[in-house]
Amino acid sequence: MNTILVTGAAGFIGSHAILALLEAGYTVIAIDDLSTGQRWAVPPEITFIQGDVGDAALMRDIFAKLPIDAVMHFAGSIEVGESVSHPLAYYRNNTGGSLTLIEAAIAAGIERMVFSSTAAVYGEPEVQPILEDAATKPINPYGWTKLMTEQMLRDVSAAHGLNYVVLRYFNVSGADPKGRAGESIKKPSHLIKRAVQVAVGVLPELGIYGEDYPTRDGTCVRDYIHVSDLVDAHLLALKHLEGGGKSLTLNCGHGEGISIREVVRAVERATGRPLPVKSAPRRPGDPPTLIAAADRIKALLGWQPRHDLDAMVMSALAWERQLAAAPDGVHPATNG
Repeated sequence: MNTILVTGAAGFIGSHAILALLEAGYTVIAIDDLSTGQRWAVPPEITFIQGDVGDAALMRDIFAKLPIDAVMHFAGSIEVGESVSHPLAYYRNNTGGSLTLIEAAIAAGIERMVFSSTAAVYGEPEVQPILEDAATKPINPYGWTKLMTEQMLRDVSAAHGLNYVVLRYFNVSGADPKGRAGESIKKPSHLIKRAVQVAVGVLPELGIYGEDYPTRDGTCVRDYIHVSDLVDAHLLALKHLEGGGKSLTLNCGHGEGISIREVVRAVERATGRPLPVKSAPRRPGDPPTLIAAADRIKALLGWQPRHDLDAMVMSALAWERQLAAAPDGVHPATNG
């Protein structure tokens, strides 16, 4: 079975992807600089390299010495607000790091890459659900860094024959249903993560930013996808490329919208008690609604999401309880 280099391997999505790849019989080589990821998130039995994908000498060395067949590229900074405050750091880490990785992969003759992109490339689209051929007009540096990497992949594919699948994520949530991995960042921006932190007492209340949007209950509507469903899409994308499939750019979302208030009610169902919330002003740049048109990924890859909102919340809540009970630096799944 092929060997896959997973970048950003100690992060939220990368750690779940490793579990899925191992279960599918792949050999995995993991790299992460541990700036936000956790070393314990990477299974001890696989090769782990602590390092930056933007380190050209390191990446050349990895591809020269290790038998890599394909790359799953998750590494990068992901906080939209931080990208506005520190744009150059985001261009350096996301776009610059991706350029270095792609350059080293091409030099090593790598022919397949699955890239972690984002719905932020669309900006504030006028039509919902959002089709893959909708205009790409990012409204923050984070979105631009991902769009620039998409363009690099298109250009490199034309010039060098690298085949790729770009997956544009919508709102990724939940945790491994077996309790082996989850989102471990302490100050997250993801709504469901923050909501379950409130539920277990890590945060005092959940801020609802804006309740006067033109939506069914006045709060923002987003398309949520369980992290396990997302990594299923990555494996299907990899199989597509291994079978000689052409390069693709695909949305990865449920294709249905869920409001902030509906997330709150789901957490309340899971805990059996009210969730403390606080109304706050709108945040600049928050579109009222973002929903994926998911028909293309279902048709081309045969992908189907298996987890609904309640499953996302229940798995995220179970993981958050594990985190709360585990000493710092200890994998929650091994605690006690």
